[in-house]
Amino acid sequence: MKIHKVGIIMNGVTGRMGTNQHLIRSIDAIIKQGGVKVSPTEIIMPDPVLVGRNEIKLKELCGRTSAEKWTTDLDSVMKDPAYTIYFDAQSTLRRFDAVKQAAEAGKHVYCEKPTAITTENAYALYKICRDAGVKNGVVQDKLWLPGLVKFMRLKENGFFGDILSVRGEFGYWVFEGHSVSPQRPSWNYRKEDGGGMVVDMLCHWRYVIDNLFGEVKHVSCLASTHIPERIDEQGKPYKCTADDSAYSTFELENGVVCHFNSSWNVRVRRDDLLTMQVDGTKGSAIVGLRDVWIQHYGNTPRPTWNPDVPQPINFFDGWSKVPEQETYDNAFKIQWELFLRHVALDEPFRWTLLEGAKGVQLAEFGLKSSEQRRWLDLPELTA
Repeated sequence: MKIHKVGIIMNGVTGRMGTNQHLIRSIDAIIKQGGVKVSPTEIIMPDPVLVGRNEIKLKELCGRTSAEKWTTDLDSVMKDPAYTIYFDAQSTLRRFDAVKQAAEAGKHVYCEKPTAITTENAYALYKICRDAGVKNGVVQDKLWLPGLVKFMRLKENGFFGDILSVRGEFGYWVFEGHSVSPQRPSWNYRKEDGGGMVVDMLCHWRYVIDNLFGEVKHVSCLASTHIPERIDEQGKPYKCTADDSAYSTFELENGVVCHFNSSWNVRVRRDDLLTMQVDGTKGSAIVGLRDVWIQHYGNTPRPTWNPDVPQPINFFDGWSKVPEQETYDNAFKIQWELFLRHVALDEPFRWTLLEGAKGVQLAEFGLKSSEQRRWLDLPELTA
């Protein structure tokens, strides 16, 4: 059996996303399944070292997973040739210096989004990695969610005809902490710590829209801070300096219009925490994280507007649920396996730090649009 052993520096895995999605459900799961199978006689086996500032948490994670090594000394593993990949799941403000250090040390780079706070820095990270000749990638996990995969299958088969518009609804109620404990960290609501709904979610909407519907060319956004005070992890009140909701409209190069509402102050009465209604000339779909509901032209009812009588049509009845036609693995794990194949086998991987920079650009221009109260055009970021 030929084994490609790939050493991975995993920095910032003590955080919620780093622990659950990247360590436990991705790298640990890959190790426990016997690696990434290339052929009956060839596998890629990750060899992680966990890096962070909290020794207790690092030891605990090693006890819970297949990871056996940890350190609080990032510089030491950066110099170790046994580790060829640097992965970053730290808070955004810490990312630029660490990724730059990794690229200069000759490490291939894979990191969470947003890759930086500004487009200038995000694009600089891409160029630093490109010029250093290291492979690089950004996490764009939602592309492999079951609901989005089902949508792509429908699109590939011409179900929609010409897509006209997309309406996205994302969010849920995040408790402020005055009576019920909050389910998100306090830094999310402090601009000075890299928080904010626009910075957090428009990076996601950029790659989702670009890959599913067409390239974003213009943006109009209104960012709002609806709840001015929340309670932090120490039980103390703090002022919210970052936006907690964003109302964004995107015009694509192909003329499709996408509108996404994103909020941590909304109570959910829809199929999932994220739903997208996609309307086309031949059919429509409600796309959730896992399930998709469709209505074809031939099943479309013919309503008439008359508010003086009860509505005779049950509009839910004309939709059909797309069946499970294939198996779906964890979205983060799927992309990790693709990046490991990219590093070990030189297979193509198009989700580079350039794509990460595009996400940061949309967030930055979304905030500018909100401040200036106008539409903005997105400049092209080139390879």
